[in-house]
Amino acid sequence: MNDQDNKVVKLNDDIQDNSEPTGTDSKGSDTTASPKPRNKGIYLLPNLFTTGALFFGFYAVVASMNGLFANASIAIFIAMILDGLDGRVARLTNTQSDFGAEYDSLADMVSFGVAPALVAFSWALQDLGKIGWVAAFVYVAGAALRLARFNTQIDTADKNYFTGLASPAAAAIVAGTVWAFSEMGATGQDVAWIMAFLVPFAGLLMVSNFQYHSFKGLDLKGKVPFVAMLAVVMVFVVVSMDPAKVLLCVFMAYALSGPAVSGMKYWKARK
Repeated sequence: MNDQDNKVVKLNDDIQDNSEPTGTDSKGSDTTASPKPRNKGIYLLPNLFTTGALFFGFYAVVASMNGLFANASIAIFIAMILDGLDGRVARLTNTQSDFGAEYDSLADMVSFGVAPALVAFSWALQDLGKIGWVAAFVYVAGAALRLARFNTQIDTADKNYFTGLASPAAAAIVAGTVWAFSEMGATGQDVAWIMAFLVPFAGLLMVSNFQYHSFKGLDLKGKVPFVAMLAVVMVFVVVSMDPAKVLLCVFMAYALSGPAVSGMKYWKARK
């Protein structure tokens, strides 16, 4: 066989090879290896704080079932601190994610929606029958609607203000009331009707259109005057004197600031 015949045979082989579809064998089955899906993973640090908030919210429910209402209220406040830290940590470390946002919302529903309502119901509202569980349900529904509205408006809302009372602040009002009255020796039966008004009132504030300052504009990375550190120390001193009453007064004032500011704006507009 001469060189010309070799070239003809080689050309025929090339034509036969090119006639078969790329990535298939002689039987027509696909032999091309499909790329494996990429494992994106999740950020650990901010989600640890979210998990901690979820844990203390669940513990509050368990503690209230065992009659430890003061411990349940304190657990809700700890959950509130951890919930505030997860967002700050995510922004400072640039670890924001869609998973973290959804996980945070679900944890908030447990810690600041279900847990405060069950604590209040176990402590005082169950003695009122239907009025009691309806009052607790209004709070839970308000928390769910508040979180749903927040998630749908997160890209368009003003970052410096909340529309409606934030669920951690509403939970602090309910838990702070239970904590303060428990330390004063009052039973749930003594303040059942107060709780029947306060719990749904906090739930309605969450779905209201009142504007509340979010304090997200605070620059934690920048320098501050030395007197600012003294102010922080004084805050800790005042809170440590009577944590239950001081925290209740602070969050109650914050909850009432929304209707007060809106009322002042409406009154100025009328004038």
